Parts: sequence; C-alpha cells; structure tokens
Amino acid sequence: MRARTFLVALLGVLLVIAVGCGGGAAKKDSGSGLTFWTAEDNPDRVKATQAIIDRFTQQTNITVKLVAIGEDQLQSQIAAASAAGSLPDVLAAASLGFVHSLAADGITDPDATAAVINTLGRQTFSKRALSLVEANGQPVAVPSDSWTQLLVYRKDLFAKAGLAAPTTFEAIRAAATILTSEGMAGIVAATKPDDSFTQQTFEYLAVANGCQLTNQAGAITLTSKPCVDTFQFYVDLIRTASVRGGQDADSTRAAYLAGKAAMVIWSSFLLDELAGLSNDARPTCPQCRADPSFLADHSGIVTAVKGPDGTRASQFGELTCFAITKDANKNAARLVEFLMNDGYLDWLGLAPEGKVPVRTGTPDQPSKFTDAWDHLKTGVENRKPLSELYPPGVLKVLATSTDTMNRWGFPQGQGRLVGAQLAELPIPKALTAALNGTLSTTAAAEQAQAHLETIAQSIN
Repeated sequence: MRARTFLVALLGVLLVIAVGCGGGAAKKDSGSGLTFWTAEDNPDRVKATQAIIDRFTQQTNITVKLVAIGEDQLQSQIAAASAAGSLPDVLAAASLGFVHSLAADGITDPDATAAVINTLGRQTFSKRALSLVEANGQPVAVPSDSWTQLLVYRKDLFAKAGLAAPTTFEAIRAAATILTSEGMAGIVAATKPDDSFTQQTFEYLAVANGCQLTNQAGAITLTSKPCVDTFQFYVDLIRTASVRGGQDADSTRAAYLAGKAAMVIWSSFLLDELAGLSNDARPTCPQCRADPSFLADHSGIVTAVKGPDGTRASQFGELTCFAITKDANKNAARLVEFLMNDGYLDWLGLAPEGKVPVRTGTPDQPSKFTDAWDHLKTGVENRKPLSELYPPGVLKVLATSTDTMNRWGFPQGQGRLVGAQLAELPIPKALTAALNGTLSTTAAAEQAQAHLETIAQSIN
C-alpha cells in the first residue's frame, strides 16, 4: 500500500467520525490490553509489524491486538467502531490531514500526545514535523515518519542535452520542451480528476510558486496570482510535453520505468522500484534488461523546486503519525514511546524509502536514527540497503526533507479544511477541466476557489 492511496480512504471517513465520535467513556483500565490499528496492510508489513509488537509485549507484559485495515474496508470499520465506542487505542500511519480532523472533532488526546513527545525529548524531533502536528498550541498526534514528493529525472539525458537540473519552473519547462520527442515525453505527471495523486502533484508545484490554500485569516486564496500562474504552468507543461489521456500514479511510474519519460513527479516510494527491487513495478527500459538498476544509477532526484512567484525552494511531502485516541488505555503512550524508540528502526524498516525518520535520535545519541536509516534495506522481493543504491548526497537530501516540507493550510491553522477538501478534490477537478479546455486556467482557479469556500462553510 502506498501513502497517497491511503490518504483518500482515510479522509473519506472524516464525516462518519465527526457524527459518530462526539464523546466517549473514561479511559480504559491500564490493566487491559491495547488495540493497535495500522493502515500498513501489506502482508509482509503486517508480519513485520507483529514482530515489533511482540517485542513490546515481551518487554512490558502488555498485550496488543494488531488490526491491519485495508483502505477498502476502513470507512465501514471505523464507522462501526465509532458507533460501538470501541475505537483503537492507537492508530498508526495516519496522515497529517486526518489527525488534524480527528483532533478538531475531539477524538485524539493532546495531553497524552504531548507527554509522549516530552518523554522522548522534543529536541530529538524535526522542528518542522512538530510544528505541522500542532493545533491551538498542542500536538494532535506524534509524528512518526514522512515521505517526500520528488521530481525524478534522467540525468544522462539532461547531461547529453546540456540541461541544468530541474530545480526551477524555468528549468523544468525548458527540459520538458527539449527532451520531448517521438516515444519520449518530456515529463509525466498526474492529471486524473478524482485522484489524490493529482492533488499532491499540484500542491508540490503550488507551494514552490508561493501559492497558498488560505491566508492567515483563513480566507481561500486560490485566485491569487501565484495560484493562477501555477494552474497555467501545469496546463502548459502537460499539453506541450506530456502524454495524452488521464494519468495516475501507475501510468506515470510505468512511463518512467519504461524509459518513455525524461521526468516524473512521484513520491520517494519510487526509489526501490527504480532499482528493480519490486516485481510489481520493474524497470523495463531498453538498458534495464541488462542492468535492472540502470534507472537508479542514471536518475537525478530533486526534492524542493522554486517557481517565479515563490520566495524560496519548497516541496510537498506527507507526514504520517501515531494518533492516541481520547479514551485510550493509559498504556497507549507506552506503546507509542516504544515504537518511536526501541522499535523505531524496525518501524522505519517496513519501507525506508517512504519512511524517512522525523526523530533523528535520542538525547544521548542525537543522530542515531538518521545514521542508521541510510543502511536500512529497501525493496519487496529483493532487498538492498539504501546506501548501496543511492549516493550519500541523495540520501542526505532525503533525510532532511521533512525540514523543508511546505504544506498548505497547516501553518494557517486550517488542518481540518485540508482534510475535508481532500475528500472532495476540487482542485484536481478544476485542473482537469482546464487541461481538456472546458475552462480557462483563470476560470479553473475560480471554480476551485468557490468549491473550497463551500467546503469551508460546511465544516465551520
């Protein structure tokens, strides 16, 4: 399961939770066992998670029931648990928008969350991660790890054409134009209207161009010049240098792995697949037949980019969290502390290419986790340490990517709106209308703005 697809499922349940979880009973007795829900439902990851939980039980004698929830079942399971008053004690792999929405509905326990962070040591966490999980001065969840959106490019093709790395809108546009040819798209990026992947790709470019979802007062700002310019840049790029038809995570990845695209905007979960370590998504480019790691060796990786309206290079990424529910067993905090300490490297090891540590180390060993993360093995059927696949410079950029993460809405205190709008995806819908010519880019921005204003009114 990938983080982006989980987002849609999580956010689709928010209205159900808001209706069904207004209150709750007193905290469960600390002598009872814990219920731990995780969205990491891949069988191999479930098995690895169970091993981590078993270690916790061996050390503490606290029993934990592990429940892996598939995204197609998540809505009904949470609705049923909410109605029965039996929500899990801890929810793992919860997205940033989701935990903010839970907090707005009074479902999470900010006091227990703050206690965990303080016990572990605030100084051991990424400052950016802590700021993103805060609402009204309190943490809504414990940040566990992150993945970052990347612009991956064929550095061999760029070098041959004498092109600069695609770190700015100007450089992206120039490279996409020059490298587009028969059988080769200059760039592939998401375009489907009902796909959170399109939302994430647009936000990646939007924050780079200084486009924000709202201002500090909470007013929607999608008709601002930076946002309209981002709509125009996206539309021009796709029309002149990409492929026809709706594109999603699978199709864009397949095009790049087949050597049919010079650039792709994807998440860091792509890294193991570039190296040929997953049978479900293997490189099929002509050179890859003799060398499965060809694309890993010949791809450049950009995290933050900068648009002409932006003041600094910025990037999109997703922060995932451990959420302690309001009525959780008192031992829930002990489980989260374990997962962020003794069990942390094993947790990151479930998929290190998409689980970048947001806790760098311990008070005594400040870089313990980031130093070890480089050497965690990635892949599915085949596994290799990240340090054998990518140079130190690339891994350093990834390891510090959380610190340059720029997300819509959260700095303005609009986390609940972020969650709600992702359930309806007004921006991808407007963007698709602009791409197919139904709307001008200005009209598309206006449509997205109006839709978002309606959503904002519905949750206030």
